[in-house]
Amino acid sequence: MAMRSQVYEWATIGANQVGRSSGGAASGTVVQGTDYDIFIGSLGNIITMPASTTATQFVVIEDLAITPFSGGAAQVRINTTDYFQNPDVTDMLGIPGLASPYPRGASSDYGTTDNNILKAFDLYPDVYVLPGQTFQILYTTRDGCGTSSATTEVVAAFCKYTLYDGPDALIANKLLELGVTINPNNVDWYKRSLIEQQQASRVAAATAAANGGTA
Repeated sequence: MAMRSQVYEWATIGANQVGRSSGGAASGTVVQGTDYDIFIGSLGNIITMPASTTATQFVVIEDLAITPFSGGAAQVRINTTDYFQNPDVTDMLGIPGLASPYPRGASSDYGTTDNNILKAFDLYPDVYVLPGQTFQILYTTRDGCGTSSATTEVVAAFCKYTLYDGPDALIANKLLELGVTINPNNVDWYKRSLIEQQQASRVAAATAAANGGTA
């Protein structure tokens, strides 16, 4: 497929949640102020390869959500540059879980139902990962959290993105040059425009041929 929507869920693995892990899953303490790559970090269900694009791929990150308790936040890092920064261009943790909770309606206090946090943040404009770039989604907690035989405190993050490959990646790059938002509808619109232009050119060529070389 040249264009496909994908979702990724990351969660730390508690002491009694062995069955939830996959790949290089590991359980343990989430250290305060430490960045954890949700793709290839040291905790949770992770994969073995960094998230990246090839020379013929284009990724659009459309949504992020994070566990709202423990002061959790998510940052997008493309190559070595953090996407979210403070107004004075200093580093920040990223989108707080209290603004974009995962799951929707989760409580701000672990293990309680005292409140239900609703989404107050939309990732707009979307984050573009250009061909050949590597990207990370980094989870960080201000407070830290951990697991023991008596408690299993699990934090999670969610990411939704669309992968454009092959000809669709070329169209995505063209839309970027034109300043047009990259989404499936606009990619399809550009395809239709190309087809209409080709049809118009063929009709003009056929008309010219029928008129002895004049349009």
